[in-house]
Amino acid sequence: MVRILKNITYRIFQFCFYYGSRLLPWREPQILKGPGSIAKLPEILHAEKISPVLVVTDQQLIKIGLADRLLKTLNEAHIAYHVFDAVEANPSTETVETLRNFFIEKSCRAFVAIGGGSVMDAAKAAAARIARPKKSLARLGGFLKVIRRTPTVIAIPTTAGTGSEATIVAVVTDSETHRKYAISDLPLIPRFAVLDPELTVGLPPSVTAATGMDALTHAVESYLCRFVSTRCRRYCKETVALIFQNLPVVFENGNDLAARQNMLTASYLAGVAFTRSGLNYIHPIAHTLGGLYRIPHGLANAVILPKALDYYGKIVHKKLSELACAAGLAVEGQTDSEAASVFIEAIIRLNRALNIPDRITEIRDEDIPKMIDWALREANPFYPVPKIYGSKELRELIDRIRA
Repeated sequence: MVRILKNITYRIFQFCFYYGSRLLPWREPQILKGPGSIAKLPEILHAEKISPVLVVTDQQLIKIGLADRLLKTLNEAHIAYHVFDAVEANPSTETVETLRNFFIEKSCRAFVAIGGGSVMDAAKAAAARIARPKKSLARLGGFLKVIRRTPTVIAIPTTAGTGSEATIVAVVTDSETHRKYAISDLPLIPRFAVLDPELTVGLPPSVTAATGMDALTHAVESYLCRFVSTRCRRYCKETVALIFQNLPVVFENGNDLAARQNMLTASYLAGVAFTRSGLNYIHPIAHTLGGLYRIPHGLANAVILPKALDYYGKIVHKKLSELACAAGLAVEGQTDSEAASVFIEAIIRLNRALNIPDRITEIRDEDIPKMIDWALREANPFYPVPKIYGSKELRELIDRIRA
C-alpha cells in the first residue's frame, strides 16, 4: 500500500512537472552546421563582442591536434583566448572548481568547449558555479537550482552522442564519493553549438560506437517516457532512423562526412528530446557504472539498453513497435510485440557489429546497494518512466546487466 501511494505521488509530480515546464522559457542553441562551420565562429564572437574566451578541452584533443583548428581560427580572427585542457572523462567536482577559478582569474567572457560530453559538461557546470558563487556543486544538483544567467557557453562537440550541446544538463562526479549527479536548468543550454563533421573524423571507432549508442539510448528512453510532446516524439523517431542508417557506416569509415553530419544531427535531436521529456532507469544505472568503475558512459548505456527494454516487457511494446517502424526494421503485419522484439534484437546486433560487449563484468556484489540507491535517487520521482521501479526491480535488472 505504501509503495502504491508513493508511485501515485511520483506520477502526480511528473504530470505537474511536465506541464509546468511547458511554461518555462525553453530555447535552443544557435547552430553553425556543416563541414568547416567552425570557421564561422569568429563572426559570432566579434558580433557579440565576446573576448577573451576560455577554450575548454582535454589533453587527448590537444595531443592529437584536434583543438588546433579552433585555436588557429581564433588567432587569425585576433580573438584573445586562454586554454584549460585538464578536463578528464567524467569530470570531477574538483576539476569544475578549478575551471571556474581559472575563468574568473583570466577575466574571460565565455566558455568555448571543444570536446566530448565531459568537456561540455565541465564548462556548463563551471558556468553554473559562476552564476551561483555561494552554492556548491552538490547543492546545485537536481532541477532548476541555477536560475540565474550564466556566462556564455559555446559548445563544439567532437563526438556525436552526448547531446550536451543541446541540453539543460551537466553531469559531474563527486571527487570524494565518486557519485555522479546532474545539474539541470535552462541557463545551462549553450547559446551556440557548432556541428562540424570534420571535427569528428579522427574519432577512434570505439569512441564513435559508444557515443553513437549514447544518442540512441537518449532517443529511446525519451520516447518511452509517460509525457512526451509531439515534437519530441518526432525528434526521437528521426534520431533512431539516422543512427541505424549511419552509425555502422561511420564505424567502418570514419571519413564519411555525410554520415558524420547525420550522426551529429541525431545527437543534437536526441539531446533536445531527452532534455524536455526525461529519461528512464538506463542512464541512472550507467551513471553509477561511470562513477564507480570509470566505464565509458556510452558503452554502459549500450550494454544496458536492450536488457532494460526486454525487462520492461509488454508495457513498452507499442512504443518500441513505433520506433521499429521509424527505423525501417518492422515488417508489415507484425504485432506490436513482434515488432518490439525485432527492435531489441536490432540493438543487440548493432552492439555486436560495433564490438560492444553484452555485459558489464566489473560490477561487484558489495557495490550493488550503492548503485541502487544512487540510481533511484536520480530517477525517482523526476523521470516519467514507463513503469516505476523500486530496489527489487533494479537489483534484478543489474543482475541481468552483469550476467
